[in-house]
Amino acid sequence: MASPRDIRKLALLAMYQLDATKGEDPESVRDALDDVETLEDEGLSFVDQRDEFTSGEREKAFRLAMNAFKQRDAADAVLGELSTEWSVSRMPVVDRSILRLAYYEMTRVDGSEPKGVVNEAVELAKQFSTEHSPGFVNAILDKILKRVLAASRSASETGGGV
Repeated sequence: MASPRDIRKLALLAMYQLDATKGEDPESVRDALDDVETLEDEGLSFVDQRDEFTSGEREKAFRLAMNAFKQRDAADAVLGELSTEWSVSRMPVVDRSILRLAYYEMTRVDGSEPKGVVNEAVELAKQFSTEHSPGFVNAILDKILKRVLAASRSASETGGGV
């Protein structure tokens, strides 16, 4: 059984490929998730390499990536506003993919615990990006986290949902 971190790794790979292809061939991206051995040869390591992903786990990772990719315009608007040093288009593709994925997870109604998403995103940046990326990813997501938590508090006070 794949861990949530392994699902996110697969989703990150799909996000990267969707970005590279501008989302024009999502089925080939989906098919690429089926070959874990090739993924590991390319440096995407998983906690227990003896376990293969089930089709359901691969589908979960792909859906996560596709949903985040579909929301990229909203994510990019916020990322562009919060990143004073880099425009979204100038961000390294891995960092941009991590940030978009985390933004989606943090802002969806049935999303994961926002603080946990930030931690996972920083871990992905440590593993797959540059030495400066974890700090960059953490700084941007910390700003988003503050917004998400403020919106959640506001919704709780007014009796509405996020």
